[in-house]
Amino acid sequence: MIRIAFPLAAVAALALSACSDGPDTVEGSDETDLDNVDTVSEAEAEKEALPADDFADLELGAKIDGPQGTEVKTTLSNQAGNFADITSYVSCPDGLDPCDPREAPEGTVFTYVHVVYPGEDMDPTTGAGEGVSSSDVERATMFRMTRPARGFTGKAGFSKGEVEAAIGTKADVVITCNDGALVWTVSAGDGGDQWQAREPITFWWQSTLPPVGPADAYEIEVDGTLASGNGPYPGKSDSAAQGCAG
Repeated sequence: MIRIAFPLAAVAALALSACSDGPDTVEGSDETDLDNVDTVSEAEAEKEALPADDFADLELGAKIDGPQGTEVKTTLSNQAGNFADITSYVSCPDGLDPCDPREAPEGTVFTYVHVVYPGEDMDPTTGAGEGVSSSDVERATMFRMTRPARGFTGKAGFSKGEVEAAIGTKADVVITCNDGALVWTVSAGDGGDQWQAREPITFWWQSTLPPVGPADAYEIEVDGTLASGNGPYPGKSDSAAQGCAG
């Protein structure tokens, strides 16, 4: 089921538009479809979706320097080949530099960031490198975790600017929870382009737990095909949330 996550102000705008024959956007507003709920079904779905915040609004500190450095650069693949490049990292809050989980204050929130390129990122030094990849991707529709979001704080989102650059202002990005794991569904909405090859979108989520290392915990859906790969993943803790709820 597709669920749309938008500000509550957009729901109010929907209620007003239902009483008129005009367009269902607020007159004089600069809001795009990323900010608006356009149908009654979307308004109902919005009640169950997770809030989505813009990556541009985050204030992040230094990145954790893990076994593979400050960034994990790899591919999302299956037996048929590579279907996306992904660059992931985990940051401490602004002001913490260096970002060392062993020395971080109690209550530190860690931000997990994943920059996903359907097909490939066209950089021979990262991701698929110079090997064979599916660079002719026509439509990517979902990025998700395949394991529970341990320590999830309730905060997650994406880069609104990158979504608009890749898909256009009609784009719909929905964050939901499936068996404790976060799911970002990406759609062209009521028109516009698709999320295609070499168009990066940054997804993020926050946890009270630092990563224990890369794990096979992330997946993309491309042209109806699922492909998975590694990324930073939190360790276990009985005192932290065992995943998202929804």
